[in-house]
Amino acid sequence: MEILRHAVVLVHLVGFAVLFGAWVVEAFGQRRVTRLQHWGMAIAAVAGLALAAPWGIEYDLNYVKLGTKLVVLLIIGALLGVGAGRQRRTGSVPPAVFWLIGILTLLNAALAVLWR
Repeated sequence: MEILRHAVVLVHLVGFAVLFGAWVVEAFGQRRVTRLQHWGMAIAAVAGLALAAPWGIEYDLNYVKLGTKLVVLLIIGALLGVGAGRQRRTGSVPPAVFWLIGILTLLNAALAVLWR
């Protein structure tokens, strides 16, 4: 069971890597929201929710950390939605929205790694 949990952790980190990697590519390009960012967020969210379930592990889960990461992920999702909507309407993403997506994605990955 622990091997499966580690595999889901890997999928979770890959989701964040896809989201952040797509954002970095756009940061050096046209600064827009892409479908790949949406996919990365969805992968990270689904894997994160699976990790939040107690799988018969022998230690307690840190629900404050999980809740904080979920709130940050929901904000990232909202910013992706707002950015995509503005991009469709005006052709560009507001700079504050674009930069917040990257900063909050990095924050969420940092919370996952540094908060024990």
